Amino acid sequence: MDDLFNRLPRDKHDFVRVNALKKLDKEELILLIPNLLMWLQDINWPIAIEISKLLLTIPEEVIPYVKDVLQGDDDIWKEWCLRYFAMHLPIELRQQLQEQILRIAYKPTKGEELEEVHITARELLGN
Repeated sequence: MDDLFNRLPRDKHDFVRVNALKKLDKEELILLIPNLLMWLQDINWPIAIEISKLLLTIPEEVIPYVKDVLQGDDDIWKEWCLRYFAMHLPIELRQQLQEQILRIAYKPTKGEELEEVHITARELLGN
């Protein structure tokens, strides 16, 4: 297991490790979801987009972790999870996040309003 965690990116420019992660088996990648999702906390980090694409290869397994983010208090992270993960999900998978998306869209916290996460949530709903 330690060997698997040693494959995680070490910094925001670690494309070598990100590219190596693309070669992992699905089961191994699933074990790394919480660590990988953390890279979506700032989409301006160079590897963030590639990590989001990697997570989209195992969307069903990532959704429960994204739900946790959407229920948390890091509003910027919510924005990036919605825009760079949820927005790219097939509709049937996006339905699993519907409760959180609806809440953010129509009953946003002050922080979600400030960061305009509610606008992204409404985009996802087609409003």
